Amino acid sequence: MSYVNPGGEYARDSRYITTRITADGRDGFPVEAGRYRLVVSRACPWASRAVIVRRLLGLERALPMAIAGPTHDERSWTFDLDPGRRDPVLGIERLRDAYLARHPGYERGITVPAIVDVTTGKVVTNDFAQITIDMSLEWTPLHRPGAPALYPPALRPEIDAVNEVVYKDVNNGVYRAGFAGSQKAYDAAYERLFARLDWLSDRLEGSRYLVGDTITEADVRLFTTLVRFDAVYHGHFKCNRRKLSEAPVLWAYARDLFQTPGFGDTVDFDHIKRHYYLVHRDINPTGVVPAGPDLANWLEPHDRAPLGGTPFGDGTPPGPVEPEEAVPAGHGPLAG
Repeated sequence: MSYVNPGGEYARDSRYITTRITADGRDGFPVEAGRYRLVVSRACPWASRAVIVRRLLGLERALPMAIAGPTHDERSWTFDLDPGRRDPVLGIERLRDAYLARHPGYERGITVPAIVDVTTGKVVTNDFAQITIDMSLEWTPLHRPGAPALYPPALRPEIDAVNEVVYKDVNNGVYRAGFAGSQKAYDAAYERLFARLDWLSDRLEGSRYLVGDTITEADVRLFTTLVRFDAVYHGHFKCNRRKLSEAPVLWAYARDLFQTPGFGDTVDFDHIKRHYYLVHRDINPTGVVPAGPDLANWLEPHDRAPLGGTPFGDGTPPGPVEPEEAVPAGHGPLAG
């Protein structure tokens, strides 16, 4: 299974299933507690966004979650963490089965996050960017008391603008460097990535959060890339101008978020490393998974509180992680 485009730039296949789950059910899928199953892998940064937002908003009971294993083959993500290697609710071994139930001739990527309609076993959507926005706007009646406003109306234009450049240059930028098939493509991606990281560092030097004075959708989207940076992107994807831990502002910002309930308590560094180093055999043909880096420094003081703002604004932090969704012991500094 090859990820590198020989001799050229990496281009992400962005053809997603864009059906939406909405309060009014206009696409045929109304918001309904317990009807849908969010399928994720903790290894995937796009899926991790949905895991974080779901937890911040308190949607655990309304939108149950299936966790696929950290690796996949050319066919699909698999439920190899479950007894019998089968999701206990959907009754399937591979996420691919839910895609084919909806579209028998489906030929695009079998991606996470995906939301599956439990009543039919068919995937509803894998449009990762819209999924988290809809969690904020369409699932509102099912939010927990004290849920933060991650996509407040007054800040949406600025959040959208920040998200757009962060996606192009950082979230997808690390992949454009890692999967570059030529020196020219790699050099361009590398320069673009670190120019944007410098821009973000300047923006965050005097502001605790990316937009406004509380956490928003923008912080969630940047965090899932930053938390993987030293463990994967610095070495595996050759994004090695400096480590995140060598960038004072971004490192403190990332630690601040990591130590905020709903962020670090969803991160599984073991799954993250096993996914990238085992699946991308065209980059890492030996399949050797590095032992480091040391994770203890994620819990060091971040000292960003004096910048002002509070993580949840007028809201409250989420409660403890549900036991069945806790990151396994030894998979991160907060795990176990």
